[in-house]
Amino acid sequence: MALFKKRTVGKPGEWFYCLEHKKVEEGPECPAKNRFGPYVSREEARNAMETARERNLQWENDPRWHDPEDDEGNRE
Repeated sequence: MALFKKRTVGKPGEWFYCLEHKKVEEGPECPAKNRFGPYVSREEARNAMETARERNLQWENDPRWHDPEDDEGNRE
């Protein structure tokens, strides 16, 4: 008996962005490893890559996630 059932049909209104096919899909059509989501709208899913870029940039510039540099530019 499986502990988890594979969900093949999405809930109405769930949107995903498929990283492999580079397209928006309603419901999980592709495996979870190949998609971002769920999003509440098609528009949010369409902007998934831009959202990821913005979040990565915020993380890269967040001083809480980086060690301070010493006088020679080395990380302490």
